[in-house]
Amino acid sequence: MDPYTSSDNPRELQNRLSYLMIGIVAIFVALLLSAGYLQITQGRYYKEQSENNRIRVVSIQPPRGLIFDRYGALLANNVPSFNLYLVLEDIPDPKALLDQLARLIQMDRAELDRKIRSLKNNAPYMPVKIKEGLSLKEVALIESHRLDLAGTLLEPEPQRNYLYGPLAAHLLGYVGEISPAQLQEPENGDVLPGTSVGQNGIEKTYDTHIRGGAGQKIIEVDALGHEMKVLRVQEPASGNDLYLTIDLDVQKAAEAALGKDAGTIVAINPKNGEILALASHPAFDPNQLSRTLSPADWEALSSDPGHPLTNRATQGQYPPGSIFKLVVSAAALESKEVTLEEQINCTGGMYFGRRIYKDWKRGGHGRMDLHSAIVQSCDVFFYEVGRRVGIDRLADFAFRYGLGRPTGIELTSEKSGNIPTTQWKIRAKGEPWFPGETLSASIGQGFVTVTPVQMAHLIATVAMSGVRYQPHLIKAIRDRATGRLFEFPPVQIGKVALADETYNAIRRALSGVVSEPHGTGGAARSKMVSIGGKTGTAQVVGIQPGVATKSLPKHLQDHAWFIAYAPVEDPQIAVAVLVEHGGHGGETAAPPAKRIIEEYLKNAGSKIHQPL
Repeated sequence: MDPYTSSDNPRELQNRLSYLMIGIVAIFVALLLSAGYLQITQGRYYKEQSENNRIRVVSIQPPRGLIFDRYGALLANNVPSFNLYLVLEDIPDPKALLDQLARLIQMDRAELDRKIRSLKNNAPYMPVKIKEGLSLKEVALIESHRLDLAGTLLEPEPQRNYLYGPLAAHLLGYVGEISPAQLQEPENGDVLPGTSVGQNGIEKTYDTHIRGGAGQKIIEVDALGHEMKVLRVQEPASGNDLYLTIDLDVQKAAEAALGKDAGTIVAINPKNGEILALASHPAFDPNQLSRTLSPADWEALSSDPGHPLTNRATQGQYPPGSIFKLVVSAAALESKEVTLEEQINCTGGMYFGRRIYKDWKRGGHGRMDLHSAIVQSCDVFFYEVGRRVGIDRLADFAFRYGLGRPTGIELTSEKSGNIPTTQWKIRAKGEPWFPGETLSASIGQGFVTVTPVQMAHLIATVAMSGVRYQPHLIKAIRDRATGRLFEFPPVQIGKVALADETYNAIRRALSGVVSEPHGTGGAARSKMVSIGGKTGTAQVVGIQPGVATKSLPKHLQDHAWFIAYAPVEDPQIAVAVLVEHGGHGGETAAPPAKRIIEEYLKNAGSKIHQPL
């Protein structure tokens, strides 16, 4: 045998050693490249993953600013609450967790599933709120099962609280968890998912002022994501406080005056535009809407035939009925189509074309001048006057008083109502204006619609001889960081310049509506103060002559209006009252107006402002 086999050949061994060295070097280079990739390219990612397995950053919700009335009476504050959060990455078995949570906190399983799906769009390890306002029993149950509920966090947070429940609900609004669509809005760029923001009313309009700034808590967690130790806390910044223009006592009186009726009351200071009360019935409890609301509860509320979510003061559009005669009177006097001395005979109806336009008083009022026609609300007088003036001149004067467009009050979704013109009819209906339609418009029927806040603004403007102030709800904002108070001065937005004789004649007639024996607003007569006003009864549906509206079903009966101001000599308050399907304004709407006026004036001088 050859002493030098192939296995013992030095050259062969040297070749094998070379291959081995190359392999070792290749493996080393691969390991080095892999380590470099992990350390350099993916280093930040794995560092974050490692830290997130140990450290969590939990946002701390700020307390919203407080809301007060004009005298410093508290309307909305914050109360302690426990909220439940989930961290998806910490949940080993989502289905088992959901089943257990549904049993412990009695939360709808479908809602829990929806929340879990929403977590998938969040940043890693971002806690997302799934239920707020847990009861102490629920908190105790979750704490007692803590080891079985991986991925859950319980956080104490401030919860919005409205001290008077439904009172002023449409004015105050409510808060709710920010939606994905709202997160995309520019003003919400610094808002985190799960944050409660204003969803309606003043809460929404002034949300950026009163929401505050979120803080954060850095905590160390165990393998199940449960908090072990707090490492650092950055305290949240409280929101700024709001002082509203409303008077809590007047607001209470307005709510009580409406009782169980559907309708609205708006009270305004004619000298500066401050809203003193704004009530809308039926209402809702903002405390309920500011908590987690089940789909079934929301459906019940939104489909309620009473429409409790609608703010009738700013969103209700109604025919004004006879209160529109103030605009017709101003237009007629200023255009010289009627004089103060001229009389028109009312026999109970006016023939025009092929039909008769009835007066509300069977048999008629007899001979009427402008003063007596306003006092007794004679329809025939205003049919004739409106015919002379024409629809476009009537519309021009209505627009001067701000009708046909929103008032600009600080509430969302305000409606504009409608003031028809010949051109509007062509655009909206595709047909010309018919002269008979002017007669209907002259008594506030037909295509004319208004909102109650517009009517409060109208009577305030008449009381102030045409000076118009912007209706507003905010008196001041207090900066929580500095303690400084920023007050909102009144803003004059124009003047409806009519002759002094015109305004004096209209105001004398408004006083007569309440004080004279045949005035339609006698139910508003007060022993305490002089009141001037105008009643209105607005038809909801057309009826045959001779049919008594009270015989109709409730939902087909007339709306009742009354607009007023007081004192006549020095106006301090103006009021618009609308009672849906309430019948005659003088019977149903005038007494609430009197009650509110008296409530405000008897206390306005004696109330002491709290330090703002």
